[in-house]
Amino acid sequence: MSNDIDPVKFGLLIGQVKTLEDQVSDLQNDVKELLALANKSKGSLWAGMTIASMFGGIVSWVATHLGGK
Repeated sequence: MSNDIDPVKFGLLIGQVKTLEDQVSDLQNDVKELLALANKSKGSLWAGMTIASMFGGIVSWVATHLGGK
């Protein structure tokens, strides 16, 4: 059985795998940060919708009840 594995090429592959592992780790952190940001934005959107709906309701009530009949 012959040894066809070149130690230099094998060492280069190990280095490439380590680099790829680091990049994947960085990507995971970036995705987690983006998800957190999206969740914050979603909460702000619903808060804004609630405030706008309340304001619209008040304006409608005022226009209906205090508008010149």
